[in-house]
Amino acid sequence: MLKRLLDIVVAGSALLVLGPALLAIALWVRCDSAGGAFFRQERVGRHGRHFTIYKFRTMRTGADRSGPAITVGEDARITRAGHWLRHSKLDELPQLFNVLVGDMSLVGPRPEVPYYVAMYPPELHDLVLSVRPGITDLASIAFRNESTLLAQSADPERTYVEEILPAKLDYAARYAQNHGLWQDLVIIARTVDAVLRPSRAPGRGAGQPR
Repeated sequence: MLKRLLDIVVAGSALLVLGPALLAIALWVRCDSAGGAFFRQERVGRHGRHFTIYKFRTMRTGADRSGPAITVGEDARITRAGHWLRHSKLDELPQLFNVLVGDMSLVGPRPEVPYYVAMYPPELHDLVLSVRPGITDLASIAFRNESTLLAQSADPERTYVEEILPAKLDYAARYAQNHGLWQDLVIIARTVDAVLRPSRAPGRGAGQPR
């Protein structure tokens, strides 16, 4: 109950305060490249329920249908505005709407697309999906530079499935078993620190949870 109350208060307040900034970013995205300001994608939420996640669009319109589901290094599909939005993580701000309506939480395992959820081991599937997915979690901090890590691989898709996804699931399972309000506040603080001081939060190698 306290977690949901925190989600509503913080997400609602942030949307009110950041309203002008969100509008400015939306206009920038529209002016920078053809297409809408927002990217919508189906993700898997709590108890396996599918929902639509919102982000500011950082790739060219239709790019998600013309390439892999993951982005690798300096992906040519990413727009000029998109590079900055991804680096600053401001592309995630529209997910405050997802938090407000209850699809997501401020803190929780990042929601995956159905394709990758189908690969979850049976012993972890229900546990990981027993909590609301979040905008941030420890895996998001540890793998902040995920696309750079994947760019170093000869087979990025295989590296993601065999190394990075299992590490993320380890974080997610431990969070689902031990989450609490204090832990959420610590993760939020660490996320803010990682965004403001990215040099202090380099992406760790796959399989090295902390």
